Amino acid sequence: MKPTHSHHSHHGHSGHQHSGHQDEPSEGYYHPGFSAHAVKVLLGEHKISQRPDEMLVTTLGSCIAACIRDPVLQLGGMNHFLLPQAPRGHDEGATAAARYGGVAMERLINEILRRGGRRDRLEVKVFGGAKVIASSNPIGKHNAEFVLDFIKAEGLTLVGHDLGGMLARRVHYFPSTGRAMRRLLRKEAVPDTIQSEMRFMSDLRAKPVEGDIELFGD
Repeated sequence: MKPTHSHHSHHGHSGHQHSGHQDEPSEGYYHPGFSAHAVKVLLGEHKISQRPDEMLVTTLGSCIAACIRDPVLQLGGMNHFLLPQAPRGHDEGATAAARYGGVAMERLINEILRRGGRRDRLEVKVFGGAKVIASSNPIGKHNAEFVLDFIKAEGLTLVGHDLGGMLARRVHYFPSTGRAMRRLLRKEAVPDTIQSEMRFMSDLRAKPVEGDIELFGD
């Protein structure tokens, strides 16, 4: 889960707005197994979609992804952050700030509201927060505690969560319907997420509701 330059996401979330509303080609790639257009959400990014054929995909270790949607508009998105808050007095600029939970949550929520969503209708599912590295610093645990506290403090509705544990996760989220699927990843597969992407998606296609895949909602 290598940190990526998030300039794309801060501007890319509005750029991604064209998915379903304009004729410009959307980013991402078509995945025949899901009959869906797949868009990756990397660290420090968030993506918004209203397309019924679009799924957002991310891989998480200690990171958190929040999937938030307005069910009336069938509009939603996903973020991906590494730490709850930036260290005190630490300013990395607007793009790097999206790697932190407070900024990542607010940006995703505000983008949904800007596009007509209502705060009192928002439904949230959260994933990640695993302890994938042998370390005395429980980053994943802190992330999980942060996101649950944030949801409660903001009065949002939590409709599904899969947090903690020792294994990384791959999450597939369909913002228009709220359907979310997660698969636990073997430890040896985590460092090589690029090559393993199609393999795990192929596994999901072959066994869509078996084994260690969980479905939240429909």
